[in-house]
Amino acid sequence: PELAAHLRQCSLADAETDTTAAPLPAPFPQLAQRAQQLSALGSLPETGLPPAAHRLDVAVPGRKWQQIEAFASHLAFREQPRHWLDWCSGKGHLGRRLLQPGQHLTCLEYDAELVAAGQALSTHHHLPAQHVHQDVMANDSARHLAGDKSVVALHACGDLHVRLMQLASQQGCRQLAVAPCCYNRIATQQYQALSTAAQASSLRLSLDDLGLPLSETVTAGARVRRQRDTSMARRLGFDLLQRQQRQTDEYLPTPSLPVAWLEKPFEQYCRDLAELKQLQLTGNPDWAALEAAGWQRLAEVRNLERVRNLFRRPLELWLVLDRALFLEEQGYNVRLGLFCDYPLTPRNLLILAERDR
Repeated sequence: PELAAHLRQCSLADAETDTTAAPLPAPFPQLAQRAQQLSALGSLPETGLPPAAHRLDVAVPGRKWQQIEAFASHLAFREQPRHWLDWCSGKGHLGRRLLQPGQHLTCLEYDAELVAAGQALSTHHHLPAQHVHQDVMANDSARHLAGDKSVVALHACGDLHVRLMQLASQQGCRQLAVAPCCYNRIATQQYQALSTAAQASSLRLSLDDLGLPLSETVTAGARVRRQRDTSMARRLGFDLLQRQQRQTDEYLPTPSLPVAWLEKPFEQYCRDLAELKQLQLTGNPDWAALEAAGWQRLAEVRNLERVRNLFRRPLELWLVLDRALFLEEQGYNVRLGLFCDYPLTPRNLLILAERDR
């Protein structure tokens, strides 16, 4: 109760500060220290990645290219790969960056337009790359995973990277590098543990639980964060309005709205949203008070979330360790570590798996 009361008095700016900047009532400091201990993980060793070919990074967003460079520079396999397979490749930027003389590249991608664009880029750079239109969740995707392939997946979502690990181990792939992402993008309503240890655990995770590690905006710019805060504060202000108008203490779902709506005055925003929800407004609402209350509620929500957010990284590590243990059970030698700093991407965990011949 003391911690909850304290957090409710904190400002929105407090919610954005480092959790160690100001002492909070127990048990927050103890939980924060424990979370930090559980999240401790070192970086994988870097390899001597040759410089990228001339103009290979053209048309690749800057942050994405930096992530590719970081990922590629940490693929320290014992044996030199001969044939790269880029899983869920998009245009194949990662695969092309990895490709060295004497090697081959296959890129698998579901979006036909990206396949065509990727093949055009590889042809332009005179690279031995084949871009294949393939649904990796389909039964026939296993045919691409011969034992001589070195398979890479940078931020393949949920079931997509799990499917890769299952098929690669079945097909005898010797080398595998996976940086998981979007753990909540799965077909089931509950997490299906992969390893024996995780299956024996009493931990049960819902889709909402699996989304917790993703609930950050580290890579978002200041403008995007302001838009996010304004949108949420206005929704919370409108929520108070609709409860008053409907005289019922129940949440009223509202649709996603264009960013342009944030340019409207708060009163007009609420009137237009009420019309959209077929809610007849009566009386003379105190628009200034409602808007201020929305921002206050946002501050409360964000500060109360600080406790929940302590578990983001430990939960993500638990999920990635489940994947690493699964691969060990399939006969791989597995290493797990960081491939870049957190600000470049929060999804900076890399699983390297290699089988002996």
